[in-house]
Amino acid sequence: MTSTTSNPATSATTAVTNGVDRFLDGAVNAIIATTDAWTDDATLDATVPGWRFTLSGADAIRAKLATWFVGVGRFEELRRLPTPGGEVVEYLLTWEEAGVRHAVHHVHLLTLATDGRIADDHGFCGGRWDAALLA
Repeated sequence: MTSTTSNPATSATTAVTNGVDRFLDGAVNAIIATTDAWTDDATLDATVPGWRFTLSGADAIRAKLATWFVGVGRFEELRRLPTPGGEVVEYLLTWEEAGVRHAVHHVHLLTLATDGRIADDHGFCGGRWDAALLA
């Protein structure tokens, strides 16, 4: 099933058709907690500044990523590169939090299940930057 969503920050309407689309829509619209992008047994292997962790299960992944994507934002940069079993996604996402501009730069190596949802995510995060760091 294809649905569409609108992002007021970009005035764009996007077709949401698979797990990658739903993940990106959830990130930019700060609705990760309710996004059905992952299989029930999905894994997230994330490298973030100073550490690395692994999570198993859609609920655990949604709970963690909901703490990362906390405000409606916009993709300043977005690259999507198909692979034989999924997709590589790179983005620079910006948003305002408590009146302060923030940004993150992520790369996700995604493996998709046959139903199009994300089964495995190897994510790399360059950190969360506030306005002072962005300057």
